[in-house]
Amino acid sequence: MSDEQLLLIGQIVAPFGVEGQLKVRGLTDRPDYIARHVKRLTLQVGKQRAQYTMLRLHEHKPGQLVLTLEGVASREAAEDLRGAEIYIHESEAAPLADDEYFIHQLIGLKVVTVAEQAVGTVRDVLTTGAGEILVITRPGQPDALVPMVHTFIDRLDLSAGVVVIDPIEGLL
Repeated sequence: MSDEQLLLIGQIVAPFGVEGQLKVRGLTDRPDYIARHVKRLTLQVGKQRAQYTMLRLHEHKPGQLVLTLEGVASREAAEDLRGAEIYIHESEAAPLADDEYFIHQLIGLKVVTVAEQAVGTVRDVLTTGAGEILVITRPGQPDALVPMVHTFIDRLDLSAGVVVIDPIEGLL
């Protein structure tokens, strides 16, 4: 199974109670959808991956989830999973709206300006509290950072593999 097929939805931060529940830092904005539609989770601790059946998932506080897994029935068993990353299959994720995308879909896109000048390739996407920032590798130049806002992004075409930007002076 490739990493592109898995979406990171959270990380286990601690046991929750004494019956094996897990406190999770949620990295999804749709925990309700996952709770209703997903049954199998992939947990990764270090380089080891294991499949678990999810019994229950609910939002305890904003950004904090409580997870119950089949076979994890004690505080000690929960403690063994501290730090594990939690993944779901991309095919089980909530449907995306027409203007939505998964972050990993942006990696490798070609970047051009509205004047059709080649800029480079998306190497990474930084996620900040204010939104995403494209890290664009440019041949023979330092990386460029372009915020994913309508001011700078003219068009994003995943099927064509291109991001068209409208840079202001000094952005690049």
